[in-house]
Amino acid sequence: MGTLALHPGMFGGEPAVPHTRGANEHPAPAVDLTPEGAARRAAAMARGDAASLSDAEVMLELKAGNMAAFDILLAKYRKPIINFMYRMVHNQAVAEELAQEVFLRVYRSRETYRAEARFSTWLYRIATNLGVNHARDTKHERTAQTVQLDEPDAETGTTPDLADSTPTIEAEILRRERMNAIRQHVMALPERQRTAVLMHKYEGLDYKSIGEVLKLSESATKSLLFRAYQTLREKLKDFV
Repeated sequence: MGTLALHPGMFGGEPAVPHTRGANEHPAPAVDLTPEGAARRAAAMARGDAASLSDAEVMLELKAGNMAAFDILLAKYRKPIINFMYRMVHNQAVAEELAQEVFLRVYRSRETYRAEARFSTWLYRIATNLGVNHARDTKHERTAQTVQLDEPDAETGTTPDLADSTPTIEAEILRRERMNAIRQHVMALPERQRTAVLMHKYEGLDYKSIGEVLKLSESATKSLLFRAYQTLREKLKDFV
């Protein structure tokens, strides 16, 4: 399936969330839940070797009461989650607030966590649900999305360019019009298609991981993305 070339720079207190696995969700790599496995994880944390542990194992350490595990997960995923939320809500302050809520829910859910799926799948599912709920709750407050053509990327602080050389005025106008059109049409996609495109093109998640977040089979995820890209190709045919 051909995919549309989209530039990542264009998008830039609740109850605990029980960790349960849906029917279509792929299991995570096996985690040793024996006392020996728990001892190995604790020893790795004690000697500062969290890199030898999977994210799920670090989360199990948090479940066991090791607060340092939370700092490790926060350091690894804070920026990616802020970026993901920014691309959903397109407001840096709101994205940071929602990201904070994501990690608050992770912390509150530590005692119910079970390593049945990849930690990242569980994390992005929480983030997706928060982003979707925020969009629904604030729908009446938002007008049609406008684009600040010189708006910097939320992560790097730079304005995305398509070429290294200084463009002509005409080329710059065309580039900005294309960015405008891509963002507007991506954000106009149906909710699930939009979320899938953001995860696929901007977070680099594969079909399997996206399916786990959206609770879809891998084939259904491929079909969802195919429809989304077909729509974008049709809407953007004058730009690609």
